[in-house]
Amino acid sequence: MWARELGFSQIGVAGIDLSTAEIGLSAWLAAGFHGDMHYMAAHGLKRARPAELIPGTVSVITARMDYLPRANSVESAADSADWQARELARLERPGEAVISVYARGRDYHKVMRARLQKLGERIAEHVGELGHRAFTDSAPVLEAELAARSGQGWRGKHTLLLNREAGSMFFLGEIYVDMALPSSEPVTAHCGSCSACIEVCPTQAIVAPHRLDARRCISYLTIEHAGSIPIELRPLIGNRIYGCDDCQLVCPWNKFAQRSALPDFDERKGLTGQQLQTLFSWNEAEFLRFTEGSAIRRIGHERWLRNLAVAMGNALRGASKSDLDSDKIQTALQAQSQHPSEVVREHVQWALQQSDFSAARPMQTAD
Repeated sequence: MWARELGFSQIGVAGIDLSTAEIGLSAWLAAGFHGDMHYMAAHGLKRARPAELIPGTVSVITARMDYLPRANSVESAADSADWQARELARLERPGEAVISVYARGRDYHKVMRARLQKLGERIAEHVGELGHRAFTDSAPVLEAELAARSGQGWRGKHTLLLNREAGSMFFLGEIYVDMALPSSEPVTAHCGSCSACIEVCPTQAIVAPHRLDARRCISYLTIEHAGSIPIELRPLIGNRIYGCDDCQLVCPWNKFAQRSALPDFDERKGLTGQQLQTLFSWNEAEFLRFTEGSAIRRIGHERWLRNLAVAMGNALRGASKSDLDSDKIQTALQAQSQHPSEVVREHVQWALQQSDFSAARPMQTAD
């Protein structure tokens, strides 16, 4: 009841023996699949050892919170797939900037961590003295592994957690506690022979079932990765400027995705459905103002412009096949061609060069 009042969809309990997950974690790190996320390697196996992170931990309470914006939600089974179709349609409009669904509202780190802390405090009031610490994607924690072990769902082939009643459109969080609690029963996997998530990935970042090479993942490239985006991957990013939802949009289980119980994750005006050049025109002060309280702000203005430049270049590349106003995009890019950041300048130059591809025509030969 307390969890529901705080906006959580499900609560579970997991033990702290994650030793069987250490082999997979070590192999993933050894393969370099974490890319520039050096903190992943720095923390090493501490992720799989909760008691090393927080001494005294003997159980982990896991929590799930739905985040599908209420405007994107469905009221009847007949309309259940509409939100996925609407999101996929955005990818067919090259001039529109696409931001991952989870990032269109308030920063989930702040929302969920605060509510987890309140839940921990309520439990402590009921049971007496209780040592506890709440986390939401904010520490070396194997979140999906703990969630799976506590019955929140199963690991999909895209490595995300899937739930039969809610798909994968939810956040995960944990409360490490120093009290022994009975563990929840895990659930069985239900992906079967489906490989839609693997097949749809624009950059083929899912190199095998349950194995993700973050260095190729658009979410990683547009959020975590600093510096220049590999040239060979830029055309594959399309108009995605912050994150990527493709593997979730095609997942059959997401027809059951649940809308958020909180207004915090409602889409912010000015971020969704905007034209690329509109967002590209923001100076740093405007970027900070419009992304205040949003997870997007953490990438900074430089990466924001970098990502938009790539998307604008991709739009120019396909301009001959759409009703895109390529002149406006080129003008916006030219205005930033002397930007102080070398990274921004390089991506702007690349973007401007893409118009040459749309203008190219097959050579005619004499009969």
